[in-house]
Amino acid sequence: MAEESAQEKTEDPTPKRLEKALEDGQVLTSKELFVFSTLFTGFLMYFLILMFSDRILGEFKGFFSFDLSDFQGELLRMTSGAVSFILVYGVLFAIPIFFVVLFTQGVLSGGINVSAKAMSFKGSRINPLEGLKRMFSTKALVELAKAVLKVSLLLGTAALVISLYMPQLTTSSNANLLNGLSRAGDVFVALMVTLLIGLVVIAFLDVLWQRYQHIEKLKMSLQDVKDENKQTEGSPEVKAKIRRMQMQTAARGAEQRAALSNVAGATAVITNPTHFAVALKYEVGTSGAPTILAMGRGKMAADIIEIATKESITVFQSPLLARALYFTGNIGQEIHEELFSAVAAVLAFIFRVAKGEELDAPDISIPDDLQFNETGAPLNG
Repeated sequence: MAEESAQEKTEDPTPKRLEKALEDGQVLTSKELFVFSTLFTGFLMYFLILMFSDRILGEFKGFFSFDLSDFQGELLRMTSGAVSFILVYGVLFAIPIFFVVLFTQGVLSGGINVSAKAMSFKGSRINPLEGLKRMFSTKALVELAKAVLKVSLLLGTAALVISLYMPQLTTSSNANLLNGLSRAGDVFVALMVTLLIGLVVIAFLDVLWQRYQHIEKLKMSLQDVKDENKQTEGSPEVKAKIRRMQMQTAARGAEQRAALSNVAGATAVITNPTHFAVALKYEVGTSGAPTILAMGRGKMAADIIEIATKESITVFQSPLLARALYFTGNIGQEIHEELFSAVAAVLAFIFRVAKGEELDAPDISIPDDLQFNETGAPLNG
């Protein structure tokens, strides 16, 4: 039961899911809003034509009135006039269309979207069986019901407006041409306004419905959300492990800084020679095994070496031994038992040199499993 509930698509789509849907061309669309915007644009153009009708007629008449004695000049004038006419009025009438398209597209999908994936060929689009499924799907039935309601509403609205203006229309035959056209224009405007009001209501309801359908289609299961979070942020287990490692690193750094004050009491400092430094203390006859007083790498190692130099503490260079002590030991604890022999050889050399003997530095042997590189990875792993 828990597995089934995890697979149920009950969660709203995440921003990443919505973004992917937009890239795939799955955008919110409304045919009813498009119908309304088209009719509204046509209505705007009707008023624009009325506003500029005198000028348009004047320009149009000018195309056919020319002086034959200056045919070339008149032809040039007509051509430039026609081009200007097309550019000026074409742009003028295209502006409302442009803004209506931008508005309707912006309301739905947040902007104009061009998706190559959505325009790519899909065999399912021409598959007869898939087409039949779409024809008899729930969505198709809803669209059919919407179409019937829309046609009924618009026809009823149109019939109501015409019936209200019927007395004026029936008496138009007794009026002159201009009055008749004026009455017809009044009826047309009233009819268009009424239809637009009806269409904007239908478009608004359709947008709400399409938005609901769009969100439902993109809903995700709990498992989908978890998988997406893993892809974007990493799994909770990995993040918890990283946090633990960061805390351990920070705690170790703080411990190493606090241990710098112990370097002055060290017997010797083993170095890499510069990247690692481990301060050891050993008292003959009282210590069971050498103890790590301080250790560090990088800047911390440089600080340990500097203090040891000031305090006249012997600094012995042995990269393999320094790394082995650093990666296997802890501050305040004895060194790894497998390093006793190597450290004993170093301390014996230091004690003998301190007594005035002239000796060559001993060869230090480190067990294969305790040899590390500078990142702590085994050299012989």
